[in-house]
Amino acid sequence: MKKLYFPALFILMLCCSSCVDIEERYDFNKDGSCNVVYGVDMSRAVSVLTNLLSDSVRETPQFSLVKDTTINFYNALPDSIANKMNAEEIKLAQGSDLAVKMNLKNNVMKVNLTHKASTTAELQYYLQHISSLPINSPAFTVVNGSSKINNALDAGQRFTAGQDYYVYEISDNKFYRSVDKTKFNLFLKKVGSKLSVAKAMLIDMPCKVVLRFARPVKKINNSKAMLSADRRTVTLVTSMDEVMKNPSLMNLKIDL
Repeated sequence: MKKLYFPALFILMLCCSSCVDIEERYDFNKDGSCNVVYGVDMSRAVSVLTNLLSDSVRETPQFSLVKDTTINFYNALPDSIANKMNAEEIKLAQGSDLAVKMNLKNNVMKVNLTHKASTTAELQYYLQHISSLPINSPAFTVVNGSSKINNALDAGQRFTAGQDYYVYEISDNKFYRSVDKTKFNLFLKKVGSKLSVAKAMLIDMPCKVVLRFARPVKKINNSKAMLSADRRTVTLVTSMDEVMKNPSLMNLKIDL
């Protein structure tokens, strides 16, 4: 299959302001399980691209391609990568799904990594080890032969699902996470060039964290975090640029 993302699409995507929306969502259930979703949404960029691209490009089969697919993350990995993973990494990958929604003509381009943890202990382990998954591998492609998602999406996915710079403490009564600034600075060195290019081109990457609990929140320490009227949902909204300047904005200390 021909590549979906040709050079013109790369350039225009990078030149769009506010084109990448990053979200991590936690839905806690009464039985102690939790559904986790890490998502990157480039739909707003596509809406701009549709108006900027020529009619001939918009009518190509590649631009008309539609995908709405969910596949197991491990099954999406090529053998060259899967064969190098240890047993724990394989288990994490097998417990995660990759969902791709793409319809460029209707301004849709989303990629989500999902996982269901059965217990808070399993959730904490998953969050502390998810960075071992090959987030920038060919698994993060539009499935069935299309080309890699561009560097902006890769940086955004690393910013969410690749975060080995967080320290977690999770139980039935609390959800704590804090940024290890030493590890965060190492992370910036790895993806700093991509983030610098995005910043120079005025690309804003809004970041949202949503935690929905099965019972009311008693206390939360982050002044930027908003608590819903029923005290069950915590929403934190910031941007990649803000977090690069002050990573402690992503710290959360929630007591239930």
